[in-house]
Amino acid sequence: MALPFPELSLARACRTWQRPFTLALVSIALCGCSFDLGSLMPEKEKPQEAPKAVATESAVSAGSVNEAQSRTAKGQALARSGDAVAALDEFNRAVALDPYNAQALYGRALIYQGSNEHELAIADFGAANGLNPQKAEPLLGRAVSYLAVGKVKEAAADLDEASEAEPHNAQVWTTRGQVYERLGDRTKAAASYTKAVSLRPRDDAARSGLARVGG
Repeated sequence: MALPFPELSLARACRTWQRPFTLALVSIALCGCSFDLGSLMPEKEKPQEAPKAVATESAVSAGSVNEAQSRTAKGQALARSGDAVAALDEFNRAVALDPYNAQALYGRALIYQGSNEHELAIADFGAANGLNPQKAEPLLGRAVSYLAVGKVKEAAADLDEASEAEPHNAQVWTTRGQVYERLGDRTKAAASYTKAVSLRPRDDAARSGLARVGG
């Protein structure tokens, strides 16, 4: 399954981010992986807590939920076409209608991340993760933004959690290897790269990392 709109987030990141290491991680984390926005719908049987990053309402009507879903779909289409401004507006409207819409929060976070607004991205990725804690995508996205603002340990914690949530996600393991290599933990870096290569043997970034840390 293809990434909903990798060209938008990565292309903007390539134009705005200045740190080579962070840029490499973004390339690893956002290219070629299969983010499934449809999988980010909250599970009804679990009690949900309204995300802190958005205004909460005492009740969300069925009509609001339906309209929010429509606006989210429109936002995704606009993002794929490269219209980030219009896409952001649709995601904002969707979140205002339904603060529990993890898809809209995640899509908005990717746009914020691509425009270098990492604190806003971190908040939205965190809200999406709170609604769907068993999904690796929001954790991976937040980890990349944490790295962009120099919070490497926080990024490592997110990637640890993501690797437990989805142990077969090669992108998570490759990025985790990069993070632990940056932290100077060669043992964890080597283990992460090894896992990534076992899942995706042609992962050049993981293979190069493994050679660097002596795995």
